Amino acid sequence: MLSPIRGFLVEYALALPPLVLAFDFNPQTLTRNRSVTLTLGSTPATRGGYDFALPTETARVAQGVAVEPESFDLEILLDATDRLNDGEPIATEFGIQPELDTLRSMVEPKTQGPGGLQVLASLGLGGQRAFQRAQCASVLLWVWGRHILPVFLKSIEVTESAHLPNLVPYRATLKLGLQVIEGNNPFYEAEKLQQFIGSGLNTGRTAGAAIGGLF
Repeated sequence: MLSPIRGFLVEYALALPPLVLAFDFNPQTLTRNRSVTLTLGSTPATRGGYDFALPTETARVAQGVAVEPESFDLEILLDATDRLNDGEPIATEFGIQPELDTLRSMVEPKTQGPGGLQVLASLGLGGQRAFQRAQCASVLLWVWGRHILPVFLKSIEVTESAHLPNLVPYRATLKLGLQVIEGNNPFYEAEKLQQFIGSGLNTGRTAGAAIGGLF
């Protein structure tokens, strides 16, 4: 029997422990967000922007307009019922608590120790030098279908809905807020190339349909 296709959140770091969270490929909900911030001057030529007529003037029209990084709101379900039915020892004893602990560790600050190895800052295992005491957020890779996006985990909301007799949860709904790291990194550059190819395919299809409608 083939295993179900899954999505992943993977910490991109030399970390102890290595952090990976797997979830069902199709989340319950997925919302993509991107906003534009307008900081136009106090007296623009027109309300909401500057006058223009030609495409060559668009750079001037867009002065004071900033595009914010893309973000995702993701809702997924963690459920150990099948593993419980199969008698898996970890699920029988701990339910989905290991997955929830992994998620919590992904948002806790890290301290870089010798050799670049990262550990949870709360463990107090950092060195004495300033650069070793510096804390940083985890850089994660969101692996979903054809997408591998570098992200920060902005928010977590966990709703536990079923528990074992020892009161550890075995089913929970997770709402995650992710912000894409849009910079010069190989993952985001590959995403932009995929986006460019996809928009080209759409343009070609649209133009083909329009031309076909003329005949």
